[in-house]
Amino acid sequence: MRNSISKSLARLVSIATIVGFASVLKPSVANAQDVANGSATASVQAVLVVTSTAALVFGNVFQGVSKSISNANAAAGIFTITGQGLSGLSMYMQLPDYMSTATGDDRMVISFSATDASVDSTTNATPTTFGTGWQNTDPHNINAATTMGGGGQAALFLGGKVLPTVDQTAGAYTGDIILTVAYNGT
Repeated sequence: MRNSISKSLARLVSIATIVGFASVLKPSVANAQDVANGSATASVQAVLVVTSTAALVFGNVFQGVSKSISNANAAAGIFTITGQGLSGLSMYMQLPDYMSTATGDDRMVISFSATDASVDSTTNATPTTFGTGWQNTDPHNINAATTMGGGGQAALFLGGKVLPTVDQTAGAYTGDIILTVAYNGT
């Protein structure tokens, strides 16, 4: 019996040795590819809101006498802008060449100089107390480096000049001023 156990044990050792050698001699498997998971993220910023809060008011004008309003005058036009603080803005103004009567039977020249706009990047919306930003800039070509204030607010103040003729028809005149504002990604 002892011989039988020894033979069984010897066979078991032989099998274990063969399996051990087979696993050592087995070629290792190398991964030819691997997989990783990544992700994409985005954070949509606050919506821009542009509001015309005050018209550019020339008040009473006289035939043949031009009248100017500064962008720092209480009668300046005011546009307020709210959105994501410290974001870069692109601004474009569509400015009229004329103001017309309600019936359209007469028109008066209106003009805007290269210094008739100011953009205040603080929470200030009063042209007579300018805060920080771009003062006396061209409303036809507003500075491309314009940014929203840290509080998410800015204001544009607009001045201009009307030139009534010597035979200008008496009455009220109006003209549309349009400000378009967009984030520029900076």
